[in-house]
Amino acid sequence: MKLLSGNSNRPLSQAIAEYLDMPLTRAQVRRFADLEVFVTIDENVRGEDVFVIQSTSYPANDNLMELLICIDALKRASGKRITAVLPYFGYARQDRKTGGRTPISAKLVANLITRSGADRVLTMDLHAGQIQGFFDIPTDNLLPSRLMAEDVRKHYPMGPDLMVVSPDVGGVVRARALAKRLDDADLAIVDKRRSGPGQSEVMNIIGDVKDRRCILFDDIADSAGTLCNAAQALMSHGAKSVSAYITHGVLSGAAVDRVANSVLTELVVTDSIEASDPAKACPKIRYVSCAPLIGEAIRRIANEESVSKLFD
Repeated sequence: MKLLSGNSNRPLSQAIAEYLDMPLTRAQVRRFADLEVFVTIDENVRGEDVFVIQSTSYPANDNLMELLICIDALKRASGKRITAVLPYFGYARQDRKTGGRTPISAKLVANLITRSGADRVLTMDLHAGQIQGFFDIPTDNLLPSRLMAEDVRKHYPMGPDLMVVSPDVGGVVRARALAKRLDDADLAIVDKRRSGPGQSEVMNIIGDVKDRRCILFDDIADSAGTLCNAAQALMSHGAKSVSAYITHGVLSGAAVDRVANSVLTELVVTDSIEASDPAKACPKIRYVSCAPLIGEAIRRIANEESVSKLFD
């Protein structure tokens, strides 16, 4: 087995390698003067089971091209099986036509990864589960609810006043999975209306959150507007406190400042996307590592063992 890392999140790749007790494959992933991506694999990978670790986060297009070119280089070097490991799958929010003459970019990116030579895909907490069907190769979608539940238990006392909250109707299944792991905690839903990309307005709270310690749980925080608006609405409805657990901390633009000035007690995110310097410096943002989860899934795939048992 070989592990190859792109440049999108080297610290996570190194942590996965340490979990598996093996080094990252020596390779050069660099740019020409005109910023074309160039890849050289500096080790023999013929007949190897190779895992390419690369989140397609900001800059999404550059990181996507790195992934595709790494896969192509491995395919031409006679790698036996190539698995694209995407801790964060960019373009996942474009999973359907939202109006006339709009693309389904998630399907396009899935086709690109498949055609580049990948034999399977390993990713985490897809924005919509049906995106697995966009790939014509085996795809494993790791669920972070167990990882998040362990962290909640470690940092928050369990009790009847603890409540899991979905920040929108579409995330109810995700929130329910976390609530189930937290001794079947009660569940509430924020009813919101999205007026445009990255803009949302809280319309209603479904459930009684008065005097409850609320845990918001969602897959992506980009501008963090939805998250902060939901937290404010919960506090306005009588919640004791509001914390948030997010799988992918995109945190673009003024998101970090928005979180810092919000009513959130803290925002906990995984390291599927490498933290920016402002996010690292923000006292309200805390990171938990998803390296053990991804590393164990890689080990199981390499050994032809069940990945779904990780979620039992």
